[in-house]
Amino acid sequence: MSPVEAGSRTAAWFPGPAPHDGPAPARLVCIPYAGGTASLFREWQRRLGPEVEVVSVQLPGRGLRLREQPYTASAALVSDLASALVEAGICRDYALFGHSMGALLAYEVACELRERGEQEPFHLYVSGSRAPHLYGTRADHLLSDGELRALVSDLGGLERDRAVDAAYFERRLPVLRADLRVCETYRWRPRRPLRCPMTAFSASRDVLASAAQTEAWRDYTSGSFLRRHFQGDHFFLNDGPTRERLLRSLSDELAGAAADLPARAAGFQSAPARREAPWIS
Repeated sequence: MSPVEAGSRTAAWFPGPAPHDGPAPARLVCIPYAGGTASLFREWQRRLGPEVEVVSVQLPGRGLRLREQPYTASAALVSDLASALVEAGICRDYALFGHSMGALLAYEVACELRERGEQEPFHLYVSGSRAPHLYGTRADHLLSDGELRALVSDLGGLERDRAVDAAYFERRLPVLRADLRVCETYRWRPRRPLRCPMTAFSASRDVLASAAQTEAWRDYTSGSFLRRHFQGDHFFLNDGPTRERLLRSLSDELAGAAADLPARAAGFQSAPARREAPWIS
């Protein structure tokens, strides 16, 4: 493969503007939920401000990658996404955010990059997801089309315009099934906890990731841990006041992280604040 072809393949993972040229602001790499696209994070750059560079991940099988086959197993997906991050030069001064399947991938990518000798993220944000060792108890990718549509509707994923959403859902069925298979065949492999701080977001009506299942992420970091609990269903990050609370929380935390980056680059590591108590926003 030529350098141009390799560069094109890497760029396909990150369809937004090219990574910042020069001294980088804090980067937030965002990975969508099962069946989701990079457009989920379209407005986040404007909301999070110039101190943060939002890098949206586009997985195969959707958007401009529609002709590519989606992954059906986590190992290859994690390895290839980690390689794309390294090749794009994004693994410096970066945080990871993922919702549902995206949270699982964000954690696995952080571990993969650490095993390759790359920097860990300076923060890991996991949203709408049970802890990794709690995966493997569902088989939703085997549901009929009607059953799968009903499940997504019950989770709050078909509430804006049902006619439009139903048509969109039909087009997304193959990639949704592939993504669900990634999650449902995943098996956690014990490793030492990450060192970076972690924030976990849960929602009151999320039947896929209860407060207790989200709290179980605490054991996956030796740094500080905070769980923020919102009112909402599984798709609480899509719109409405709960999304605004989520973005405000991210903005506040990332602003502080961006201010710490010069000290981190100079080799100074301040002791993380202990953020033990979960709270409801």
